[in-house]
Amino acid sequence: MSLTTKRRWIVSSKCINFLYNDIGCVLLNNCKCIMDYKAVKERIKKHEGFRNTVYLDSLGKATIGYGHLLTEEDDFEEGIQYDKSILEDLFDKDFNTAAYNAEQLLEGYTVAPLAKEVIIEMVFQLGIGGVSKFKKMFAALKEYDYLLASAEMLNSAWYRQTPSRCEELSNLMRKCQA
Repeated sequence: MSLTTKRRWIVSSKCINFLYNDIGCVLLNNCKCIMDYKAVKERIKKHEGFRNTVYLDSLGKATIGYGHLLTEEDDFEEGIQYDKSILEDLFDKDFNTAAYNAEQLLEGYTVAPLAKEVIIEMVFQLGIGGVSKFKKMFAALKEYDYLLASAEMLNSAWYRQTPSRCEELSNLMRKCQA
C-alpha cells in the first residue's frame, strides 16, 4: 500500500465512526454503501463480551472492555471500574486498527463484503500476524473459493481455541459462495 493510499485510508478510517453513527456503513463513490460496519462491530462485541475492569482472557492475558489486550502503553489498573464511554472509544480505535490491517491482508484481493467482515473480525481477535498465517484460506479467497476458505478456517488452532466463534465466522464465509 503506497504512503498516499495509506494516509487516505487512515483518514477514512477515522471517519468510520462518524459515518457508522449516522448511517451504519462506509460511503465511497457518490455515497454508495460499500460495507456495513455496524453488523461486524455488533458481532465482535457479542463475541468479545464486555467488562469494565481488567480481567484475564482465555489465554491468561490482561484485557479490558471488548477484548482489548492490554499493552505497555495502556494505563488501566486492576480493580478499577472504568467508564463505558472510555472503553467504547478504545473499541472504536481497536476496530479501526483491525479494519486497516484487514485491508492490508486483502490488498490485491477482490472479496465479497461479508468475507471482508469475517477477516476484520479475525484480525480483531487474532491480530494481523495471526490471520496472516492462514495461507490456505487466503489462497482459496484468491480463487473466490469461499467454501474452501471456510473449511481452512476450521482447520486451525483458532478453531480449537474458540470453536463457536470460528464456526459462526466460517458459516458466514461459506455464505459468500455464489
